[in-house]
Formats: sequence, structure tokens, C-alpha cells
Amino acid sequence: MFALPGDKPPVTMTPAAAQQIARLMAREGAAGFRIGVKKGGCAGMEYTMEVAQEAGPMDIVVEDGAARVLIAPMAQMFMIGTEIDYESGLLESGFKFRNPNVVESCGCGESIKFKDADS
Repeated sequence: MFALPGDKPPVTMTPAAAQQIARLMAREGAAGFRIGVKKGGCAGMEYTMEVAQEAGPMDIVVEDGAARVLIAPMAQMFMIGTEIDYESGLLESGFKFRNPNVVESCGCGESIKFKDADS
């Protein structure tokens, strides 16, 4: 597994996120929960999330108990330092990413813009 200096994983999960990811994995009989990024949305990039049947050869694997997050190769440099949370509310529930690399997000919260590589 890839780790930052001090043996710190590139992403962390809150207990709520780890519990929800483990629940999704068990329901689908999956090997993990893959997180990626793609171009799109008002701010330029969007997170992608999917239940994965197997880890890809270039995925970074982060485990927390029964939860396993697979970070897709294109997303790896954007996800370092991110905390993944899961919030439940009356009107909506979902995963939240607290990512120190994000400098802007759109009003709807669906897309983000990352720091430029040279800043």
C-alpha cells in the first residue's frame, strides 16, 4: 500500500464512512469501493465512486476494518490528505470528501477544482 511519510495512508475514513463502505461491499459482494476523478461539472472536476469487484493493478488500497477504498490511478495525486465521511440527514445522505487539495467547488457541491500542480 502507498503511504505518506510517517506511514500515513493517502486518505482516511471516518467511522461512519468506513461503516457505510463496508455495508456496500457486503451487499454487493465487492472487493472495495473505488474512488476516482473525472473532468466535468461547473468547477471542472467531479469525484466518481463505484463498488468494485476487484482492485486494479495500479489502484492504491486503503483499509479500515472491513472497509476497503481503492483509489484509481488518475485520482491518486488529487486525493492525498482527504478525509472521507458519510453524513445522513433528513433530506439527503451521502459521502463527503474533506480534501485539502480543493480550492473551489460549485454551488451544488457536485464538482470541484484542485490546486494547480505548480502552486
